[in-house]
Parts: sequence; C-alpha cells; structure tokens
Amino acid sequence: MKRAVFPGTFDPITLGHVDIIERALPLFDEVIIAIGINANKQTMFSLEERITFIEKTFSNNPKIKVSSYSGLTVRFCQEQAASFLIRGLRNSTDFTYEMPLSQANYKLAKIETVFLLSSPEVSFISSSIVRDIRRNNGNIEELVPEAVI
Repeated sequence: MKRAVFPGTFDPITLGHVDIIERALPLFDEVIIAIGINANKQTMFSLEERITFIEKTFSNNPKIKVSSYSGLTVRFCQEQAASFLIRGLRNSTDFTYEMPLSQANYKLAKIETVFLLSSPEVSFISSSIVRDIRRNNGNIEELVPEAVI
C-alpha cells in the first residue's frame, strides 16, 4: 500500500491545502492529513476544531485519514508505515524552505517527499493570510472549505 503523510498546522485548512490533497489522491492508496502539534506555536483554532474542519471537508473520501502528532514528522511517518511526504509548493520561496527539510527527512528515515505545485487560482492562499483576514472581520469564504466557515 502506498501511504503518504501531508503534514501541517492547518490553522485553518485552506483551499490551497484542499487543492494539494485532491491532486495527491490519485498517486496514493491512503493520505494521512497529519496536524503537527507545536507547543511554541499559538494557533487560532483548537486542535479539535482543525480536525473537525478536515474530517467534514473530506467526509466522503475513505482514502483520507486525519491524525495529530508531535515530534519529528519522519518518526510519525514511520509509526504510520508511510513512505512518502506530500508538500505543496506555491512559489520558489516554499521550495527553498522545503528542499533541505526533504533531504534531511530522506537522510534520517528514507522518506521520499513528493512536491506538488499549487494550482494558480489558489497559489496565493496561506493559513496566515486567512487568519489575518478573519481576525479583521474580512470575508474568507473564497479561501477555505465550507467546513471552516
């Protein structure tokens, strides 16, 4: 079974994340959306809310699992018997950030990273932009799945 992990904070999940997940599905038998817990990171939405947003968004897809983890992502991958990491790239800055991480993950645990380019219509969306718009009472409807609204 080809199992992949798509790690992130997902605070909140955006249409950019959904784009990457939907495009990864044909490549893998199972995709685990893994919410990383970082004690140093202040989130807008609770872990339970973020899990609910993702589960509602993908409720009709049995190939998607949702989980949370702390610690090294590669260790979580090993625990889940996942051989692949999925990472979305919006721009060259994302690639510059992600490349050394993917190399370290491979060196540590032989986990392959699959990079998927964001679709142009969602490449500008980030969770931090969504949080800022929401914090300032802006409309986020065209940036997030319905479950977040």
